[in-house]
Amino acid sequence: MKIINMHEAKTKLSKLVKEVVENDTAIILAKAGKPIAKIVPYNKKPKERKPGGMEGKIWMSDDFTGPLPPDIMKYFE
Repeated sequence: MKIINMHEAKTKLSKLVKEVVENDTAIILAKAGKPIAKIVPYNKKPKERKPGGMEGKIWMSDDFTGPLPPDIMKYFE
């Protein structure tokens, strides 16, 4: 991720936008060295999520929905 000052960004805006889109990255715009804005690529459609990728990697205890031990339950009362 690059940090570019506003003055430089004004003169190179087209080039910066092209870089952001081609490299799927972000550029931080700064004024007097302080970050103030970010140029990021626009994605029309979010990446498709596919549920169910953790089978066999996660388990849940049989007593998961059972009562909490008294030493922990006291903090909820």
